[in-house]
Amino acid sequence: METLRKTFLALLAMLLGIGTLMVYSASITARPSDSEQIYLARQLAFLLTALSIGAVAAILPARFWQRAAPWLYLLSIGLLVAVVTPGLGTEVNGARRWLRYGSISLQPSELAKITLTLLLARLLGSRPPGRLPFWRCTVLPVVVTGLMLALVFREPDLGTTAFLAMIAGIVLFIGGWPMWRFVAAAVALVPLAASVALLEPYQLERIRGFIATWTDFDSAPYQIRQSLTTLGVGGLTGVGLGSGWQKLSFLPEANTDFVFAVLGEELGLIGTLGVILLWLALYAVGLKLLAPLPRQSFQYLAGFTLLTQILLQAALNVAVVTAMVPPKGIPHPLMSYGGSSLVTSVTALAIVLGLSREIPSPDEADLSDALSVDADIRQTETALHTVEPCEDTPAPSSPAPREEACPV
Repeated sequence: METLRKTFLALLAMLLGIGTLMVYSASITARPSDSEQIYLARQLAFLLTALSIGAVAAILPARFWQRAAPWLYLLSIGLLVAVVTPGLGTEVNGARRWLRYGSISLQPSELAKITLTLLLARLLGSRPPGRLPFWRCTVLPVVVTGLMLALVFREPDLGTTAFLAMIAGIVLFIGGWPMWRFVAAAVALVPLAASVALLEPYQLERIRGFIATWTDFDSAPYQIRQSLTTLGVGGLTGVGLGSGWQKLSFLPEANTDFVFAVLGEELGLIGTLGVILLWLALYAVGLKLLAPLPRQSFQYLAGFTLLTQILLQAALNVAVVTAMVPPKGIPHPLMSYGGSSLVTSVTALAIVLGLSREIPSPDEADLSDALSVDADIRQTETALHTVEPCEDTPAPSSPAPREEACPV
């Protein structure tokens, strides 16, 4: 297992290294300036912060995250409320998604991706596997997920809202939710879904532009056309690191949402496929690290979901850059410029690494299961012997039906 952890860290370091180089290269402008040095210095500061927080997160035990999950969730809710509050949240292009204090900015929706995962894993995770009360495995997950989705959608941020819903779906599916509960939850969130249907004009324009990309390329949105052109210029081997010209004044958001396009121009198809292979390798190694954990444990539910959501975010960014999905401001984890995304991505992967260390030995797991079963039997026997029937009412011949519970 130690070899797998070293491999995981090596792959993470490679992605961070490539990302830092691409942020520097993508920040070069057509006009003579030192902007690339400024962006590089800031990105290195973000990276140092991310690694510091990640180092702490990797050594914290699962018990800490399990106990802290409700408080971290409440912190996220408080920050999201602050974001949508006029005068507190910073509005950019008609959306309030950031909190700023001086030169420091924070995007709470990025933190929400971690805190929602941890809380849902706490609600559904148990070791040894058992049965959870209906309110805990059904009512609470729907409430906490719906509240967070509503606040993020209020910013408005439709893409992150959908991504958070997908994260919740992963935890609930792995946690043992039957299909009918997904249907019931969807019905409960009908008001939010109805508001999604009433898209803003700019959101409708994005969808129309995406459709036009495949029917009339000249009518496609400028950002998509430049992204595909940038990828095409690179060819097989690219024009060389730092030698791309599309980023100079043609490709918008070159060092953030479309840094993968700059990678394709400068390192070519070989470079883009290489990064994709690094992501797949990181995911495969992460799954191997988590494999020995009990499937219904908090560690596995949280670790699997955090690992999967980072890979899905990278895949969605690539899909946006290659015009496979409508354009949306989705940064590439570990590679795009920005502090919130980098810190949360590194922290999430560090938590995965830390959770993978708490693998019970077979003897410990068997003993824990046996003790739990024995305790349940004693508790049931005690309850049956202490039930006293009413004076004029005959004792029931069979036990009362139990509260509906979730299999986990």
